[in-house]
Amino acid sequence: QVQLVESGGGLVQAGGSLRLSCAASGRTFSNYGMGWVRQAPGKEQEFVAAINWSGGSTYYGDYVKGRFTISRDNDKNTVYLQMNRLKPEDTAVYYCAASSSSGITPTGRRYDYWGQGTQVTVSS
Repeated sequence: QVQLVESGGGLVQAGGSLRLSCAASGRTFSNYGMGWVRQAPGKEQEFVAAINWSGGSTYYGDYVKGRFTISRDNDKNTVYLQMNRLKPEDTAVYYCAASSSSGITPTGRRYDYWGQGTQVTVSS
């Protein structure tokens, strides 16, 4: 079992930045591929970014490429999502997720463990 706790969400103006963090506990963090998935009200879940066990490989959803960066610190059992040049359409609840596959998991449906989510609101 893996427990995930997100933090760092909030309200920001368009063009601004936020950094989300996700602290993991329970099992060996470096065994898991990690990802971020978001869901806006009335919309389907949307894949945001994924990172493999070592941090050496990353993958992004089309809507965030070039603006968001996923990273991880295995010593701190934490994964991050740096979000730059935020847009109002980035407004959503952002979920951290862990996959039993140590590689890249490019879809929300294949994650095994989820955090409770953190709200990101971007005002225009």
